[in-house]
Amino acid sequence: MYQTLYRKYRPKNFDSVVGQDVVVQTLKNSIKNSKINHAYIFFGPRGVGKTSIAKIFARTVNCDKQDGNICDECDKCISSKSNECLDIIEIDAASNNGVDEIRELRDKVNLVPSELKYKVYIIDEVHMLTIQAFNALLKTLEEPPAHVIFILATTDPQKVPETIISRCQCFSFDRISNNDIISNLKNICKEEKIEIDDETLESIAEMSNGGMRDSIGMLDKLFAYCGNKITYNDFIKVNKIVSTKEVDSFIDLVYKNNINEVITKIDEWNSTGVNVTQLLEMMLNSLKNIIISSITGKSEYEDSNKLIKLSNLINENLFDIKKSSNPKIYIEIMLLGFINDYQIISREIISEEKSTKIVDKKESKIKKSPEIVEKKIEEPKIEPKEEEKEESNIDEIMNIRLNNAFATANKQELEKDKEKFNKLNDYTFDQEIGYLVCSLLDSKLRVSSEDYLVISYEYDSMVQENIKLLKKLTDVLKEKIDITKKISIISDELWEKEKKKYVTMLKNKEKYEIIEEPELIINKKTKKETNKNNIINDFGDIVEVE
Repeated sequence: MYQTLYRKYRPKNFDSVVGQDVVVQTLKNSIKNSKINHAYIFFGPRGVGKTSIAKIFARTVNCDKQDGNICDECDKCISSKSNECLDIIEIDAASNNGVDEIRELRDKVNLVPSELKYKVYIIDEVHMLTIQAFNALLKTLEEPPAHVIFILATTDPQKVPETIISRCQCFSFDRISNNDIISNLKNICKEEKIEIDDETLESIAEMSNGGMRDSIGMLDKLFAYCGNKITYNDFIKVNKIVSTKEVDSFIDLVYKNNINEVITKIDEWNSTGVNVTQLLEMMLNSLKNIIISSITGKSEYEDSNKLIKLSNLINENLFDIKKSSNPKIYIEIMLLGFINDYQIISREIISEEKSTKIVDKKESKIKKSPEIVEKKIEEPKIEPKEEEKEESNIDEIMNIRLNNAFATANKQELEKDKEKFNKLNDYTFDQEIGYLVCSLLDSKLRVSSEDYLVISYEYDSMVQENIKLLKKLTDVLKEKIDITKKISIISDELWEKEKKKYVTMLKNKEKYEIIEEPELIINKKTKKETNKNNIINDFGDIVEVE
C-alpha cells in the first residue's frame, strides 16, 4: 500500500527534526543529564513537529544508552518502535475529550510499564478536553507516579487552563523557515527522484505558511498529478492560484486606479476557479517586497504610502473575507472603495497644483517689475467685506435633519432601508454611479424615518466629501432602491454624542421637536468666482446662490 510522503519522511530521531533546534537541544540535554520532567506541553501552529517530537522523546527517554538520541539497537528501542508497544499511549483529545475517558486514564496511570522504563502518555489537541476532563487530569499531573510522563500537544494554548499549564514544562514551537522547508523538500525529491525547479519549491514553502507537513503534503499532491517532473505551471494549475507576475500586474492596475481592468481580472480569475482569498495572501507578500523596493528607491512606484495603505486594507479585511459567503464581491467592493478614495485625493492634488501654478506665475510677474513690488509694500492690507466671505448653512441643515430624524425615528423603517441598501451591491460596477454606490456602502445607517435618513462616516473628511455629492447620492437612492428621503451625513464621533443625548432624553421622557429646514445657501467670495453650474450639479435646485 502506498505511504504518503509526510508519513514516509516523518522524523525518526532528534537529528532528523527540521527547524526546531532549541526544543530539540533542550530535550536532548534533559535526557543526557537525567533531568526529565513529569509533564510537558508543546504548543505551536499545525504541522511544525509537535507530535513527531513527542513520539521521538517518548522513545529516546526509554533508550538504554541515554545519550540524547535513539540508538535503535537496544531492546527498549526495538520494543518502542513496534505499534504493539503498550507503554507509549497516544490519545486524541478531539474524540476522547470527556471526563470518563480521563478518569479511565487516571486509573491506569498507577500500573507499572510492561516493557519500558517510563510509561508515556501523548495527548494530542489537548485544548479540546472539557473543563470536567481537565479537572480530572489536574490531580494526576500534579502528583504523577515516578514511572509516568505526560506530553500534551495543542495548537491553541489559550484554551488550556492555567492550572494545567503551570504544572507542565512549556515548549513553544515556531513556524519553520522557508529555507529549511525548501532544503527538506529537495532532499525528499532527491530520494523520490522528482525533478522540480526552485521557483516551485519556493512557492510551496510560501504557501505552506511555515508548516512542514503541509509543504510535504502539497509536494505529494503535485507528485500524484505530474509524476516525476513538476513545473511551476503545474503548481499554479493544481492549487488554483495565479503566477507571481500576474499578481504584480494586478497590483499595478490597482495602484493606477484602473477600475475596469481590476474588475475584469477578478471576474476572469473567479470564472476559472482561482482561490481569490489565496490571491490576497499572495498580494500581501508581493506588496511587502514592492514597498521595501519603493522605500529604498529601487521601485517604479513613487507613492509608497499608497502601497502601505493597500496592504493594511487587505490585512485588516482578510479574516472577514475568508469567512464571507461571497468573498469575490467583498474583495471587489473593498478594492473599488480604495480606488475611489484615491481618485478623490488625486483630483484634489491636481486642483491644488493648478492653484499653486497660478500663484507662482503671478508672483514671478511681480518680481520682474520692481516698481509694482514697491507699490504693493506701501499699500495697506484690505480685509474682505463681511458679506463677501465664503459662507454655507449646509452643516446647519445636516444637524436639523438629524434632529428631525430622531423626532420621527422608526425602527422598522431602519430595517427596511438596510435591506434596500444591500441591493446597492448590484450597481458597484456601474461606470457612471459605481463610485457613488461605494460611498453609500461605506457608510453606516444610523436613524431612519418616513422622511429622513441619517448615515455616518468614520472621518470628517469623508463627511465633507460626501456632503458635496449630496444631490447625486440622493438621486442614486431614489432611482436605484426607491429611497426618497432627506439625508443627513454626519461623523461617527457626532453620532456617538447625539446617541447619548437621545438616550438621556428618552429616560427623562423628553421629546424632539420638528425644526423647519431652511433652503441651502452658499455664498462665494465674489460673484466672479461663483460657479453656479457646479453648485447646482452638487446640490440641485434647492441651492440659492447670492
